[in-house]
Amino acid sequence: MLTSAGILLHRDRAGIVEVLLGHMGGPFWSRKDAAAWSIPKGELDAGEEPAAAARREFAEELGFPPPAGELHELGSVVQSGRRKTVLGFALAGDVPDVEVAAVAERPDDGTWIEIEWPRNTGRRLRFPEIDRAAWFDLATARVKLVKGQLPFLDRLEALLATA
Repeated sequence: MLTSAGILLHRDRAGIVEVLLGHMGGPFWSRKDAAAWSIPKGELDAGEEPAAAARREFAEELGFPPPAGELHELGSVVQSGRRKTVLGFALAGDVPDVEVAAVAERPDDGTWIEIEWPRNTGRRLRFPEIDRAAWFDLATARVKLVKGQLPFLDRLEALLATA
């Protein structure tokens, strides 16, 4: 089973908690919105600590580093038909809206993925893993986030309630 790690960045805007999510790239997701967003995440390199992988993947997928701050473990979820374990970390912080909007304009910097599309055609195309990013309040994030990652929102709410 593959293991990935990611960061659920959150901020407080006038008493409303917002989280930063990335819309998954590629043709399968291009016309989907509900349940088509993810926390920025990716696979751990051999011997890599999950927190370090989460920070690295955040920067690779969005094009800017996560804000400085303490990562809080959100535990793990299993997704993609039980083929992947995702370790989640909460991080309080903010990223300027202009940087978030720029995710959609990123050129292929070597971090894009290559897939066969359409399937079984032999034709290979490159796509960004995340083709755009946005801030969402928690209620909206529950609609946008892929179902396998929804427990991270519950765990974030519980974490914030005890803070």
